[in-house]
Amino acid sequence: MADEDIFGNAIGPMSAGARAGVDDFVSGFLAYERKAGHVLAAADAEPEAVLANIYAGFSWMFLEAAGAEAQATIYRDRAQAAIGTANARERMLLEQLSLWIAGDIPRVQAVGDAIVDAFPRDLASVKLHQYFSFNRGDALAMLAIAEKARGASPDNPHLLGMLAFAHEQLHDLDRAEKEARRALTIKSKEPWAQHALAHVMLATGRVREGVAFLDEAQRGWVDLNSFMYTHNWWHKALFHISLGDEAAVLDAYDNHVWGIEPDYSQDQVGAVSLLARMEVAGIDVGARWEALADKLASRARDTIQPFLTIQYLYGLARAERVEANILMQAVEDKAQRADGFDRTVWREVALPACRGVLAHARRDYAGAARWLGQANPRMQEIGGSHAQRDLFGQFLLDAHFKLGNWVIARQMLEMRRTWDPDGLPVNRMLRHVEAELSRE
Repeated sequence: MADEDIFGNAIGPMSAGARAGVDDFVSGFLAYERKAGHVLAAADAEPEAVLANIYAGFSWMFLEAAGAEAQATIYRDRAQAAIGTANARERMLLEQLSLWIAGDIPRVQAVGDAIVDAFPRDLASVKLHQYFSFNRGDALAMLAIAEKARGASPDNPHLLGMLAFAHEQLHDLDRAEKEARRALTIKSKEPWAQHALAHVMLATGRVREGVAFLDEAQRGWVDLNSFMYTHNWWHKALFHISLGDEAAVLDAYDNHVWGIEPDYSQDQVGAVSLLARMEVAGIDVGARWEALADKLASRARDTIQPFLTIQYLYGLARAERVEANILMQAVEDKAQRADGFDRTVWREVALPACRGVLAHARRDYAGAARWLGQANPRMQEIGGSHAQRDLFGQFLLDAHFKLGNWVIARQMLEMRRTWDPDGLPVNRMLRHVEAELSRE
């Protein structure tokens, strides 16, 4: 009988050590735990273990950084050399890795669909598919791939967390909350379900409930990777901004959002986003931009993902680093030479968005209003969640506020009050706007 992984998917021949690395990758990937990285050592110890080397290649690609493709190729080539021992699923996963290295994401997704069709218990493949769909702003695809797997794993808390977040991104908040709470009933420490529920609470203005929920949840965040740890703390900080609790926001940034893995892309953009939101809310962030920019400097030519690039650019510009000019030129170049599936998003969305955030960072509010007004209706195309992309809406609002465009600012603030009715910064700005309008 063929050996199987923790979800009952057949795996090719490998030693017990490689098998442990594979299991740690699958379980750690789904639970956002640091043990997922154990597969790298397992693959290095056993180059002929096909699946271990495929997952090691995936691990490098998740870094979202220059040079990742070269490192992933080492593991891809090892797996290819041992392909004779691979089963059908492993061959498809190897094809995915090769396509990912080549940058052909639509075909990566097509293979992913085929994997889940044939092997619906392969929840790591479901998660990988959601990762790509999320980066492309395709919440329908996120839901569809999770629904494909539901019949084979109806009570798996990780899958329920995936379903919850997909529903939240589709604005089906009641269904999202139902799936998240079901997941947490099965596994109280399921971090993606906690994350989805935090999104729901943010979107429905349940700010104090959100703080209380995450206060309790954070007790179980001891084994999380830096992304999930810092990102769930980022969500908690958003609630504190709404409450006007500056001390709690600064504590979250200094001790939980920034500095865990400061070279990692997701930790960097989380820090950029939180500092920017603090400033829009009127919080003095001191010299934190300069410290962050020391790590962002290496991103001066990074156009791997537009959602990330836009935030690197803002952080560099706010710190008045020359690398902001270099990155803006890289974006201009990328928009001109991009082809395939990312041509439109770079030219029509990322380019004006980058011009807009650069203008905002440099206090050119007219330029920010112009370019962000053009880009914001289509920002979903660059990926990220509703909560993350709200940063760009806040920049646009701040630009109109600073320009004294009081009618526009009031409309935007009243819209924000539909999901943050008691938010202290929102209501403070609204009172200022109404006072200015009363003088006209």
